[in-house]
Formats: sequence, C-alpha cells, structure tokens
Amino acid sequence: MKIRMTDAALLLAAGAAQAGEPVWDANKVELKAHKLADGVYAMVPADAARAADGVPIATTSGILAGSKGVLVVDTMLNERLHKQVMAEAKRHGALRYAVNTSYHGDHSYGNYFLPKSVTVIQHAAAKAYVDANFTKDVQFMEGAFGKGRGIDRIRPRTGDVLVAKDSRVQLDLGGKVVEIIDFGFGQTGGDLVVWDPQAKVAFTGNPVIAGKPSLPWLLDGHVQDTLDTLTRLYDFLPADARIVPGHGPVIAREAMKWHLDYLAALKAAVQDAHAKGMSLEQAQSHAELTAFKGYAIYDWVHKGINVPAAYVEFRK
Repeated sequence: MKIRMTDAALLLAAGAAQAGEPVWDANKVELKAHKLADGVYAMVPADAARAADGVPIATTSGILAGSKGVLVVDTMLNERLHKQVMAEAKRHGALRYAVNTSYHGDHSYGNYFLPKSVTVIQHAAAKAYVDANFTKDVQFMEGAFGKGRGIDRIRPRTGDVLVAKDSRVQLDLGGKVVEIIDFGFGQTGGDLVVWDPQAKVAFTGNPVIAGKPSLPWLLDGHVQDTLDTLTRLYDFLPADARIVPGHGPVIAREAMKWHLDYLAALKAAVQDAHAKGMSLEQAQSHAELTAFKGYAIYDWVHKGINVPAAYVEFRK
C-alpha cells in the first residue's frame, strides 16, 4: 500500500487547517537556534512547545560546525525559512554541506537557494523520487501550503553525493566527525539520519516526527519495516543520546519508546483483527489504541493512514 502524500498534505487533510490555511504557515514561522553542544545546534520553531500538546509544528533543521566548515541538516520549504537557517549557519563558519533527511519539500526545497559551492547529500532513493516527480510534487506542495509561499519558485537540486541503501557517509568537519546513515525504511525509501557521535546527537527527520503524543506517519505503508528501522536506530543510540526530530523540540532517546510501543501495538491489533476475520472498517474500530491518543491529528494519522496500511500489509 502506498499513500503518496507529504507530511504537509497530511496536516491539511486532517482538517486541522481552517479557512484553507495550513496548520503552520511558512511565511510566519520563526526558527530559534538551540545549542546542544559545541558546534551542534537545533533550529526549532519558536512555538515548538505546542508539540507536547499534540499540535503538529513546522520543520526542524540543524547545524553542525567544525574548524573546516559547516553542515546544515534540511534546507526547509521556502526561501524565507531557508534564510533563517543560513543566517545562523554563517555565524559558525563557511557552509560546506547540506543533508536532506528525505525528499519531502519542507526538508529539501531549500536546496535551490544554496550556493553551488555547497555539496548536497541525499539518499539515492530521494534523488530518484525528485527526478521522477518534482513538477507534480511542487504543484501538490503549493496546494497544501497555499500560494504566495514562494514554492512556485523552486527548481530541483538533488544530491551531489548519494547515500546508497543500507550504507553511510562519514564527513570530517574539523574536530567533528559526522556520520550520515541509512538505517532503513523509516517514512520513505530514502530516509537519512545525521549522527554526531561526540555530542551524541541524532537528527532523524520524519521517521521520528516529534515526541509524545505524536505518532509515526506510515504514508507509504511498510509498518514492519518502520518498526524494524526505528528499533535499529534505538539500539544504535547510546542511552544518553538526544534526538532532533523532524517536527519538534529535542527529545531523549527513551522518548523513542513511545513510537516503538505504538507500532508494536498497531501491528498486534491489526493482526488480531485479521485472525478474527474483520473488515478494514471493523479493524479500524478494533485497533482504537486509546493509550496512544492525544495527538491533534490522531484520527487521521492512526485510523486514516496507519491502520489501513497495516491492514493491507498484514493481510498476507
């Protein structure tokens, strides 16, 4: 089962937007730099505290700096947000690298505004997606976020360095070695995690969308793969690691257990529904998972996306 939607589309479809406006407006979001360690910063939306109340928030970016230069994690949706990240990055040295944690526009469209001297790093599958779908994707994202956000200006810029499936790239920024790792299918076929082993900080993008009560968005299905991937990531990280998620404030490694427990409960409930011969509609009621409510878009994500994805996958 493949549900070709970006995270932006999900928010709009959830009914959280009013009067045709997106749940977060790329012309209004303000990003703030949070220092996590020497040369390590999370660029977090100023209203990030709302995530704890279950409200979806704008994209989180990151900056890693060493004596040889700076790496930016995710280049944002439009020029306005991109410039906010770049202004902070320039305070820490010359920009050398930009990594996209996925092909999603709010994580990669800002590539267009990067100087040619900057090396863009993507998963090979992310580049393949952009090469095949960019025009349609931009039109879709403009419909999701609204006109007048500068999305129509975007032109494709894909990776100069491509990370292959199940592999990693290591970069020496000067006194700071950073790893860019494919742990497997997290939300797309081209997810990357940026890991600073010295600071013990991982930038995950959307596979870890935010802390509790947010839930994984299984937009392309792959329930078991997502559970396996997040389990590998959880096991890889040291106990005191911190995570910069795709759309939220920094969380501890243990906060990932919420996502793992949810996916395990989803799998068990849907498999039980199949064992009892339930239809999809019956499975949606059976897999209510009330312990995991609290997300503002719970009904849409869980019942509208995740349960149908699990139902198709585990029917086999």
